[in-house]
Amino acid sequence: MALRSSFTRRDVLLNSSAVLVLPGAVHAAAGERNPFAAVGGRPDSVVAFTESGALPLTRTGSAWRGQGGVEVGTHPGITVQSPLGALLRIRLRWQLTPAANLRYTGDHWERSYGDLAWRYMEPERILPWYFLATDGTATHACGVKTAPAALCFWQVDPSGVSLWLDVRNGGRGVMLQKRELAAATIVTESYKDLTPFVAAASFCRQLCAKPRLPRAPVYGGNNWYYAYGKSSADDIRHDSERIAGLATGLENKPFMLIDDGWEPNRLAGPWSRGNASFPDMPQLARDMRRIGVQPGIWVRPLLLKDEAAKGWRLQSPNAAHAYAKEQAYTLDPTIPEVAERIQQDIRTVAGWGYGLIKHDFSTYDLLGRWGFAMGAQITDENWSFADRGRTNAEVIRQFYGVLREAAGEALLLGCNTVGHLAAGLFELQRTGDDTSGRDWNRTRKMGVNTLAFRGAQHNAFFALDADCVGLTREVPWALNRQWLDLLARSGTALFVSAAPDAVGAEQREALRRAFHIAAVARSVGEPLDWLDNSEPQRWNLAGQKASYDWFGKEGVSPFAG
Repeated sequence: MALRSSFTRRDVLLNSSAVLVLPGAVHAAAGERNPFAAVGGRPDSVVAFTESGALPLTRTGSAWRGQGGVEVGTHPGITVQSPLGALLRIRLRWQLTPAANLRYTGDHWERSYGDLAWRYMEPERILPWYFLATDGTATHACGVKTAPAALCFWQVDPSGVSLWLDVRNGGRGVMLQKRELAAATIVTESYKDLTPFVAAASFCRQLCAKPRLPRAPVYGGNNWYYAYGKSSADDIRHDSERIAGLATGLENKPFMLIDDGWEPNRLAGPWSRGNASFPDMPQLARDMRRIGVQPGIWVRPLLLKDEAAKGWRLQSPNAAHAYAKEQAYTLDPTIPEVAERIQQDIRTVAGWGYGLIKHDFSTYDLLGRWGFAMGAQITDENWSFADRGRTNAEVIRQFYGVLREAAGEALLLGCNTVGHLAAGLFELQRTGDDTSGRDWNRTRKMGVNTLAFRGAQHNAFFALDADCVGLTREVPWALNRQWLDLLARSGTALFVSAAPDAVGAEQREALRRAFHIAAVARSVGEPLDWLDNSEPQRWNLAGQKASYDWFGKEGVSPFAG
């Protein structure tokens, strides 16, 4: 069965006393009490939710059946059939009693928002994709493998565990007709005598069979957090000279990423030309390479200001009002012509010579909500894509596939994208909300939190980008210097938005040192106090202990963005 402990997959019996050993990980003895072992077996109940209401299913063997031909299979994976009606959700439930002393953490729908933490049981807490539970000695994990065909989340309460599979199309039920949906595959694991972070990293490697990773560590510049969209081709050339000068002697060349502000319409395509300040995008890429950096560029592929887009509009409440005054249209990627247009745009910017493409806003554009507002609902009700036969997860994954095919050998960096659906397609993932070149409190809250709580995904799903060091005069250097040091030594991607007037001799030397560290592959940094601190200050960085003071003399601002 797919609903089983990973012990079974490795021919270790759950009732044996064997200890299973993987590289870098020691698993709990099978005889040790795993409070979630039942999740590795048959659920106690399965309920389907249709547009007509809840439909409890009856078990027959490994399948659960109900009226209208609704059927949920649990071997060898979770499969779903609903030939006669629109299906909204499936809930699987295991009755069990978790220990009272466990603390829990999980993932997020897309980016995190400084809100990930280890907390004691909260029955209403939504835990997208996977969750971890620890008592400080053993760590237990339950999750679904990456690239599922459903948007999945867990809930844990004193009486058991629930797994919800959202199989909607937009905000309506999916019309599967005769198709059997391979919805998800559950993985459970238990680890003993590992730190919770090492256990989490091992578990993430189990969830993704084949991540797509950059050939070398990614580091360099990004102009957003000092320019905020106000820049020019000449500014980028000067940025490229400064970034290249900080990486002298390194074979792994830095990137310089042109963020929002180069396109003809602010935040919207077409993506086939620049604006008056960026008159020749192919020439700019050539100039950047000549200077000594690898060119990167930002796009928003699902928002287009073009008359042709009127017939390609997404029919959601958010898309209807989002940019009405500017006559820019959110596109429906299930329309074949839209997919062709998106591929054309991505091929264009890749063909200009930009070897890293950062694509943004797509979860918001598709579902109409930021991750912090999704909860269990995820999107508004009563709308659908043009093709109603695919689930939201399938629509998103196929959209990502369109980007992947068009980008060719260029690296893809997802921002506001769904990590569990991006794994295996994108080399890099922006895992947290924006840091800042204006407000240190925002950098600390968003950056440190996502680096700590999603660092286990680094090189398991993709290379992790916890966002930039916004090096400006508005952010205290004493605090920013520490963020720069942590990012450089963490083994994850390092991008710096360095305002020219904020870089003196001290900053220049710190940046040079950070680039020379970040250019070389190293193990991911481990937060040491993350069980008790949502913004960890103590870290293990490639075997060296480091401590940071994120708060200084002024502490936390209650007005931080």
